Amino acid sequence: MGVDRAVRIRNLLLVLAAVCIAVLPVSAQSADADRPAAAALASRPWEYGPFFQGGTGVGDRSDFKFAAAGFRLGKVLSPQVGGGIFRGQFELAGEVLPYWQAITPAPHLQQETCRDSATGLNYPCQLAVGGGTFTGVSLTPVIFRWDFKPGRRIVPWFQAAGGLIYTTHKFPPDVLVVHGKPGGTSVWNFSPQGGIGIHYFIRPGRAISLEASGVHISSASLGDRNPGVNASVQFQIGYTFFGK
Repeated sequence: MGVDRAVRIRNLLLVLAAVCIAVLPVSAQSADADRPAAAALASRPWEYGPFFQGGTGVGDRSDFKFAAAGFRLGKVLSPQVGGGIFRGQFELAGEVLPYWQAITPAPHLQQETCRDSATGLNYPCQLAVGGGTFTGVSLTPVIFRWDFKPGRRIVPWFQAAGGLIYTTHKFPPDVLVVHGKPGGTSVWNFSPQGGIGIHYFIRPGRAISLEASGVHISSASLGDRNPGVNASVQFQIGYTFFGK
């Protein structure tokens, strides 16, 4: 009887072990599905996906509008560090925007101050200023991002980045100059920027990403004139994949 009881107990333990082995992966999947944000960042994943971007200039550039589309690639590099509300993980990323466009006012006359070369005196005048739609490409090779501690489905972040923009015509539009004479802006501009955003996980490893950034556009005086776009507000929406 003692042997039979031992066999029954052994068989029961084997059955329980088999059930546990079968249930554990399901439990892990259930945990991932229940807290997809935390599960995604726990593995220090790669993140990548397409996005669309649009925005407007502010201040004296409030009549400038922007549109872009591109692809992001990033890598979470650290485990969670820090404490309190600042606890989070460091991520390094980059973006390629093969489509970049700025819509500016149509060419027009603008009040300027001219100088009479004969007398050396200044006088008010109207000069032709360029404008219209400017098309190009943009690259943001360095994005430093801090991903805050994830909630159940949301990962908030803030970031700082630096980018480069090339346009097929000199941007931003400025006083037109005779071809071959010095003057004008540049087809190359730099775009330092900073912003905030969130990933909203719709399923494990998949998220809708929303971002709002302040972007400065300047040629760093690569052209003879550098009026720039001192500030613009850009909004971005994308679909992001997370994986090892």
